[in-house]
Amino acid sequence: MKARVAKLFENPFLRRGGWRLRRLAGQGGGGVFRALLLGVVGILLFISPVVWAFETDHTLAVFGASFYWAATTVLGQGDASFASGPVGWVMGWLLGLFGVAIVATITGALVGFMIDFLLKEGQGMGASGFRGHIVVCGWNATARNLIEELKEDEYGGRVVLVYDAEKSPAGDGVYFVRGSDTSEGDLKRAGIEHARSAIVCPCDGTDEADMHSILVVLAIESIAPDVRTVVEVNNPKHTQHFRRAHVDEFLVTSVLSSHLLARSAMYPGLSELVTDIVSGGEGSELYRVELPDDCVDKPIDEVSAWLRRIHSATLLAVAREGVTHTNPAADFQLAAGDDLVVLAESLGKLRPYERAPAPA
Repeated sequence: MKARVAKLFENPFLRRGGWRLRRLAGQGGGGVFRALLLGVVGILLFISPVVWAFETDHTLAVFGASFYWAATTVLGQGDASFASGPVGWVMGWLLGLFGVAIVATITGALVGFMIDFLLKEGQGMGASGFRGHIVVCGWNATARNLIEELKEDEYGGRVVLVYDAEKSPAGDGVYFVRGSDTSEGDLKRAGIEHARSAIVCPCDGTDEADMHSILVVLAIESIAPDVRTVVEVNNPKHTQHFRRAHVDEFLVTSVLSSHLLARSAMYPGLSELVTDIVSGGEGSELYRVELPDDCVDKPIDEVSAWLRRIHSATLLAVAREGVTHTNPAADFQLAAGDDLVVLAESLGKLRPYERAPAPA
């Protein structure tokens, strides 16, 4: 039961609503709601004893009935015959004048809150409320293509875009946060503390865009140092600066494309092959997965054959303690804590690799 309740409160929509309520309370709106509710309760606590004293036979059961009559009268559904004397008429009139007015005010405020909530969500002024998602900071052609890739991937993670624009350029299926990707408040609205990873895309191909990307990484590291950061870099000369900013991974797209073009010129068909295995959709794709328990302390050739036989997956590399061993030697032996890079049509029953949280 407790697990179900906890899961209910993890719902992103409820988390967004809670964030909006906390923001409203911080702006003083919560005091208005409390005052209105206290006003209704005060009126009921004042009028119920009066009606009980002057219009009933003074039994305890009738006291509860008088309170119920007062509450239903505030809601416009009270029994007019319950209090038929002069005092009852006056109390009923007070309830109609003040109580109904306060309830109507509360209802109007709640409706206004929902309208404001929906409008702000559409304008990118809300909070994502997600956990385990991917945050994309910035927008360019790379961001557009990678978001489409993330939408198609079978891992099925949610995507949040942080970008300063009046309308989301990413379309449906991506939660939009309008703001600056260097702002702590906007990054927190994107749920950066609970994200699985963050991808930083430069707005253009200039050196200034790289400097802005470094600022974005520093902002993310200051808020959520455990979140994995992946950055697109324009100038390869800037990679040392990104390392100093503790970027987990960066990709110099110009260098990658030039290497691939060179290899394709010498060995035809490589560009098509590489594009196919790194893109989602039909065909085999690259996956990084946890080492299955059945493969611990086994030689690489035995594990490779087992993966091929059981999971139809081809083993390409083994990652151990931050070092990737591509095409390991035949005497390489797998150990607990290793993770694998495989080529397969789908994950199947293999568990995708999740980076372990940093120790507290």
